Amino acid sequence: MRYCKRCVQPDTRPGLYFNEDGICGACVYEDEKKGIDWDTREKELRDIARWAKESTKASYDCAIGVSGGKDSTFQALYARDRLGLRVLLVNSEPEGITEVGKHNIENLINLGFDAIKVRPNPKIMKKLIKRDFYKHVNPVKVTEYSLWSSTYTVAQKFDIPLIIQGENAGLTLGVRNSGVGTNGNSLNANKLDTLSEDWCAYIGDEIDEKDMFLYHYDRETLEKKKIKGIWLQYYTKEWSFSHNTDFGKKHGVEGRPGHDPNLAGRISPFCSIDSDLQIVNQLLKYIKLGFGFVTDEAGYWIREGKISRQEGIELVRKYDGKCGERYIKEFCEYIDITLDEFWRVANSARGPMWKQGKDGDWCLKEPIREQ
Repeated sequence: MRYCKRCVQPDTRPGLYFNEDGICGACVYEDEKKGIDWDTREKELRDIARWAKESTKASYDCAIGVSGGKDSTFQALYARDRLGLRVLLVNSEPEGITEVGKHNIENLINLGFDAIKVRPNPKIMKKLIKRDFYKHVNPVKVTEYSLWSSTYTVAQKFDIPLIIQGENAGLTLGVRNSGVGTNGNSLNANKLDTLSEDWCAYIGDEIDEKDMFLYHYDRETLEKKKIKGIWLQYYTKEWSFSHNTDFGKKHGVEGRPGHDPNLAGRISPFCSIDSDLQIVNQLLKYIKLGFGFVTDEAGYWIREGKISRQEGIELVRKYDGKCGERYIKEFCEYIDITLDEFWRVANSARGPMWKQGKDGDWCLKEPIREQ
């Protein structure tokens, strides 16, 4: 594995860009931000907002996909209070939503918004999650399809002219080699790596095309209707992991109670808190690609100047890939498999960056702390 010389990102992240100096795309963007004319970007955003208000034929100027967490709270309040838009929130409820997840989405709605909650058929979702666990060793893959598509579908059906998404992974994570690009257009969210498989691939013996309505959006129709989609991060200088966390806390967002990085595989209690499935998936990502969510967190904080690279490496060493056994057991019960079967499938996807010791334990061949 090759790591960014400035942060801790490895080259095993799908679509990640490295420049000739060994700097990842996320760190390159951090440098580029210093040269961006943010006043001009804000003017562009206000022009888009004015266009939305003047052209809407609906009761709303924009639709925003939200979980109720830190990022979506910032998006919703920025759109309403800074841009003066009439906002419709769209919440795609995850399977097994946590109690804190329920609190956070209600907290956001109670800040003064209309909202539509979307939940795909749980029996179909369970089949699709199990399918993705076996095929991709990624049980959250199909949940991303419904999560993203719900807002676009609602905007299309209600003729809402503007869709505001949060961060563009081409910028935040540096996946410039994916199809999502590095501009402000979020209509191309279907080019994200997780969504790159055609939704039709899910149709089979037990899944009908009509079962997949909430798992894809019609970009061509959106463009014909002149509906725009933007990444708010592209236009706002203050967008960052730490800023959004602080903003969310000030507006009632709660973190995972009893948070323990050794069980959750993440440092912050304010990340992916509406579903425990994300914790299991980060373990599986660690097994497949050699890094988990702590690598992401450390990268954010290094780029924001909150910690040094060495401090980030130490966080990765201590906590990356950790996952409490209870989360694994809950997942196994959900898709009706045994723990042994879980580990058989997980280890079958273990990437070439791993080696097995005499005691049977797995360890990275060239961890960042030794490079």
